[in-house]
Amino acid sequence: MRHRHLNHQRFTLAAIDDVISRGDWDDWAELRRAVLANHALLDKVARVCRAHACDPYAQRHHFSLHYAEAHRTAT
Repeated sequence: MRHRHLNHQRFTLAAIDDVISRGDWDDWAELRRAVLANHALLDKVARVCRAHACDPYAQRHHFSLHYAEAHRTAT
């Protein structure tokens, strides 16, 4: 996915937020593969998603936060 306002493809906080907010299935799968390869990204995903925790309509962020928390305790 080509991230808005970003000129690189690293998973920065802004890139993670963009993938979760605007990405499609392939983008989410790419983020998942990156998280499974580098568990340090779980903290970044959780950090991004916690910023949206009070928004009941941010379902993608809620799902991603639960995913990150579940996989962080599993590792």
